[in-house]
Amino acid sequence: MKKILLSLGLLAGLQLSASAQMTLGDIPYWRPYDQRGVNVFETKKEDTLGFDGIKVRLGGSFAQQFQGLEHSNTVTKNLGAGETSPNKLIKIGKGFNLATANLNLDVQLADGIRLNLISYLSSRHHNETWVKGGYLQIDKLGFLHNALADKVMENVTLRVGHMEINYGDAHFRRTDNAQALQNPFVGNYIMDAFTTEIGAEAVFQKNGFLALGGITGGELQGGLTSPDDRAPSFYGKAGYDGYLNELLRVRLTGSVYTTNSSVRNTLYGGDRAGSRYYLIMENEAATPNAQFTSGRFNPGLTDNITALVVNPFIKFGGLEFFGNFERATGKAAAETRDRTWNQIGTDLIYRFGPKENIYIGGRYNKVSGKLATVNTSANIKRTAFSAGWFVTRNILAKAEYVNQEYNNFPTSSIYNGGKFNGVMLEGAISF
Repeated sequence: MKKILLSLGLLAGLQLSASAQMTLGDIPYWRPYDQRGVNVFETKKEDTLGFDGIKVRLGGSFAQQFQGLEHSNTVTKNLGAGETSPNKLIKIGKGFNLATANLNLDVQLADGIRLNLISYLSSRHHNETWVKGGYLQIDKLGFLHNALADKVMENVTLRVGHMEINYGDAHFRRTDNAQALQNPFVGNYIMDAFTTEIGAEAVFQKNGFLALGGITGGELQGGLTSPDDRAPSFYGKAGYDGYLNELLRVRLTGSVYTTNSSVRNTLYGGDRAGSRYYLIMENEAATPNAQFTSGRFNPGLTDNITALVVNPFIKFGGLEFFGNFERATGKAAAETRDRTWNQIGTDLIYRFGPKENIYIGGRYNKVSGKLATVNTSANIKRTAFSAGWFVTRNILAKAEYVNQEYNNFPTSSIYNGGKFNGVMLEGAISF
């Protein structure tokens, strides 16, 4: 609480010292956190608001879940009364998860220049307030007073900082700690491609076509040690997003992410906030804080990795389809051969009611590949069904039924014969 009050005090000081305007309204070149951000991907180049001085936009996100899941595996089923094993699942029941909260700070510093800073005030993995990341977004270069630069920036957006990298399109639809309004489901994909890295990216957009290129330090945090084991990461995206008629919107993108070497790459392990499925498929020693990724799967490609993903998105009236077809190849530092993991994700959503404020949907998600510790392949399958209601554009209530099965994991794994299923209820607020 002291950190929150200090942050608010600093903002008030900024307002007084720099004549900044505090606002809860919109600012240019910005993606809304509320319902208006649903199915919005990269920020657009249109500036309909103009610049009339520094604006500090203070926003927030809050989420609370009720969990009604049960899980099982082979070891737990076969143990007798009083018997124990490292692979015996922890006993769980129905109840409320930890409420999560984000602090969203967007500052319009100059015409076409915006600062973004998001802090996790409450998250599953950390007990303290901490910063997710921050970046500077540049849509205009007016300070250069150069006609050529102004012309280039009509179609180009630059981002520099410690930021959520723009690999694939699924990260625009995922839950980010308390920011849950853009996710039609409660959980994210099994292989959750999300990380924050330090670097820069440029996006070109014109007539619906887009092309992106970025370079980062390749890891979640900066580092100076082990220089022989560190290499930059490169990522890119290309595609099209546009309306073919009044009812039909089509978006298709392909993305790539690659690095030759890393002390610990986290493309599939960069979410430090945690998953929505608490203590699922964890043993008796687990805690919600320490085992914060329950229900997900990280293939462990932490040294070198090349990942490719194709994301189709089709919206016809209230019916929308989103696909995530992904392939990642790489290895950990101790391994001698690369391994490959594939992921299929398909979401079918139907939105109806005034301003499409009600929806129902289904998801199929499967990951498959070779395990690091044994020379065998395994797969995980998930089906989920959801329903949601935007009470207002800032308030969302949703329910999800989820069923997940683990197949072909060795007998030494806690996932052998594993599955979980049940109902999740979630309320979320963002502004």
